[in-house]
Order: sequence, then C-alpha cells, then structure tokens
Amino acid sequence: MNKSKFDARSISIIGLLMALEIILTRFVSIETPIVRIGFGFLPVAIIAMLYGPWIAGVAAAITDFMGIILFPKTALFFPGFTLSAFLGGVIYGLVLYKKPKTLGRVILAVVLVAVIVNLGLNTWWLTILLDKAAYVIFPARVIQNLVLAPINVALLYFVLQNKTLRKATGIQ
Repeated sequence: MNKSKFDARSISIIGLLMALEIILTRFVSIETPIVRIGFGFLPVAIIAMLYGPWIAGVAAAITDFMGIILFPKTALFFPGFTLSAFLGGVIYGLVLYKKPKTLGRVILAVVLVAVIVNLGLNTWWLTILLDKAAYVIFPARVIQNLVLAPINVALLYFVLQNKTLRKATGIQ
C-alpha cells in the first residue's frame, strides 16, 4: 500500500478505524470519573502503524472530540484530553510506523503512552477538572495502568501478528 498519498481506500480505512475507536471507547469500556478501562487504543495504534504519527494524532484528536459531542456520558469536552489523545496517536506512530512490529516495540509504545499520557497528562487534567490533589487520584490510576498495560501489549501484539488483518491493511 502506498502510504504517501491519500486515496479513497486510505480515507475509508482511517474513517472506519475512527468509527471503531469511538464505539470501543464510548460503548465497550468501563468508565468512572477517574478511570476508564477500554480498548479504544487499538484502532488508533493501527492508524499509527499504517499512516504515521501525525495522521494518527489528528485522527485520535478528532475521534475524542466527536465521541464527546455525539455520545456524552460522564464527561464534558475538555481540550486537555483531546491533546492527550493526539499525543497518544503520535507516540504509537513514532514507535511503530515503518518499523519492525516486535514485541519490544509494542511494549515500548504501550509503556510510553501509559506513563506520559495516562499517568502524566490525564492525571493532571483530572486534578484540574475534579479539583482534587493528584496524590488522591494517582494510586487508582497507577493500579489501572499496571493491570491494563500487559493486556494492552498482548492485544496490540496479537493484532499485529494477525495475518488476515496484516494482509487487508498492508501492515508490514
């Protein structure tokens, strides 16, 4: 697949993956005010692997905004979380785009997103929104990320090794 141009196929794949991200995040996740357990990262990581960090970042930011506007659950729109979504897509792209899809790279991508975005920025945004000290919400977020990181690594690595998906999307 020629990734340097946007053809109808590329735009369709990105659009479908963005729709899947919204569904997985808004409807197939467990959400509390300080913790969200879900699998919306998978479509963003696939976009990052196929089209690079900037397209993945923009797609993640757009899906964050669209998800909040179309399906507001417990959250209101906050631009900090949109920035976090953008950075998560960029991180996946920087680590996985046009690089070998090894277990080590998958671990690196998941850990970087967990530490920088989930534990760092998102905790900061929650302290602003909830008017609570970081030390109050940080322990629950650490536990969440310690539990989810191995699951996220396994899921993402499994997706990368799936021959049908690799053939359909052109993942190298």
